Amino acid sequence: MNYCQLQKLKLELAVKAKKGTDFILAASVIWFAIAYIWSLQATSYNKSVLVFIIGALLLPLAYLFSKLLKTQWKVAKNPLQSLGLWLNFAQLFYFPFLVFVLLTLPDYFVMVYAIITGAHLFPYTWFYDDNTYAIMAGIISATSLIMGLNFPTETLFYIPLYTGFLLLAMFIILWFSMHEIIQKWEAQNDKFNNKQ
Repeated sequence: MNYCQLQKLKLELAVKAKKGTDFILAASVIWFAIAYIWSLQATSYNKSVLVFIIGALLLPLAYLFSKLLKTQWKVAKNPLQSLGLWLNFAQLFYFPFLVFVLLTLPDYFVMVYAIITGAHLFPYTWFYDDNTYAIMAGIISATSLIMGLNFPTETLFYIPLYTGFLLLAMFIILWFSMHEIIQKWEAQNDKFNNKQ
């Protein structure tokens, strides 16, 4: 596979999956729910357990949004298609850190979870050829750390609230950038059809 073929496959995924906007919107909703959970009068340990539970709703919610936004989860004959899901599952390997924080420093669980969420976005910069992923990965991770180190523990619900807003902003940016990528895709297909 040469560079042009790889770029064509990536462009096809970006168009048909709409740059993963279904997952980003679902993550935004989940993070707003996490902010609500973290604002409850409960122990940090119990709130953290609830966050694990609510986090399990990400895939079903993303699937629902894929139907509403008309995104494709499976792109036939594109060998890169499964990579997107594997990149998402990669964050599961960070969960031992979350378990450690849950058991030893539960007050900072939500900060660590936000850092992991932000950091796992970074590889999608390459996958969708969109720097929005890199920028948001850095902003979410860095600001979560800064807030966690400087805010009183009873106000750490601002971390998931901020993360939810950043993910919502990211969804809006990605959604409105789709017009440009669709034009590029159509031009590429026109060029291919004219050669035949």
